[in-house]
Amino acid sequence: MKIIDVVFSAGLTGFFFDDQKAIKAGAQPDGGTYRGQPLTPGFSAVRQRGESISIMLMLEDGQIAFGDCAAVQYSGAGGRDPLFLARDFIPLLEEEVKPRLLGRELTAFRPLAQEFDHFIRPNGERLHTALRYGITQALLDAVARAHRETMAETIAREYGTQLVNAPVPIFCQTGDERHNNADKAIVKRADVLPHGLINNVETKLGKNGELLLEYVEWLRKRVEELGQPGYRPVLHIDVYGTIGLAFGHDTKRMAAYLKELEAAARPLQLRIEGPMDMGNKPDQMRALKDLKQELTDTGCTVEIVADEWCNTLEDIIEFTDHQSAHMVQIKTPDLGGINNTIEAVLYAKARGMGAYLGGTCNETDRSAQVCVHIALATNPDQMLAKPGMGVDEGLMVVYNEMARTLAILKMKGKI
Repeated sequence: MKIIDVVFSAGLTGFFFDDQKAIKAGAQPDGGTYRGQPLTPGFSAVRQRGESISIMLMLEDGQIAFGDCAAVQYSGAGGRDPLFLARDFIPLLEEEVKPRLLGRELTAFRPLAQEFDHFIRPNGERLHTALRYGITQALLDAVARAHRETMAETIAREYGTQLVNAPVPIFCQTGDERHNNADKAIVKRADVLPHGLINNVETKLGKNGELLLEYVEWLRKRVEELGQPGYRPVLHIDVYGTIGLAFGHDTKRMAAYLKELEAAARPLQLRIEGPMDMGNKPDQMRALKDLKQELTDTGCTVEIVADEWCNTLEDIIEFTDHQSAHMVQIKTPDLGGINNTIEAVLYAKARGMGAYLGGTCNETDRSAQVCVHIALATNPDQMLAKPGMGVDEGLMVVYNEMARTLAILKMKGKI
């Protein structure tokens, strides 16, 4: 089976591009946006619509395979590739990528993904991570169609994995609507919630952690009030380094505070993502590992999740080798080609590290669907409900694609 034509279309994502530099510098919220001038190159406003590009591969038997190029909410920040705008990148795709795709045989996914993920442009640069993300999604879909199988089957066959026979736990994020959206997630029996967006000490964590402690107590009570008997979701909260800021990056004080949160969450399991941000990768790995050891020594069951400074496949390998946390987030668009996401999950799990198949609210329905197939073939500990921050839409997209694919695999006798 060959690719006989390639078509591109500009699209929207499930959230926004936000200028993190401008927000940190004091851009003021104004309803659903921000007042102030953008500071990151490429931005025309502090908050602007998220954009995507669909890559559609026309196959010689008339089928059409596709994937979506998308980038994270805070594009251009923290060493990431620049802001991803469709008008800037469709011409590049037409001129440099399309000719390389035309006529390609769809025998296997892995070598094609590796090729395009490492494709060097005439100017000596690699393709933007968002482009590599979308191109490899489309290639996976195309190879699966050529073999008359689901994308999950293609991954399992080529990477030698076992397809899962039950849903992978789904993690719903609330954004700043951390109460109403948590209620939605609880009513819908989400496996993991709420993320919570605890990104400010004074207004969200509390100077002594009191605001987050109150929130965890509230979450536990809401699960008791709204959940059905036997419903025990994991509480996973991203604190964006604020615990470290509030407690002076003192490992023992931080661990003592996490024990308070553990008691407030009981009997629910608690995970804390990004407890501190040390400003660089070596110090981050050391600080997380020290905190993890202190939790073990004191008998605390709170699990810590690595996020900051753990962005690429190479980072994930390094954090895993150092056993710097209980779990790593695998932020799918930041890894470029989805072949890297597959390898990241498998690497972490093979070495006893929890694997969170994450990503961003600023993705699309298609990229979320493809990630479901990655999850069904690699069995991460949880995957993100995406795109968007509203709970309903992201959970629906991920849950339904997972349910459909599991039903198909069962019908085919694959699970």
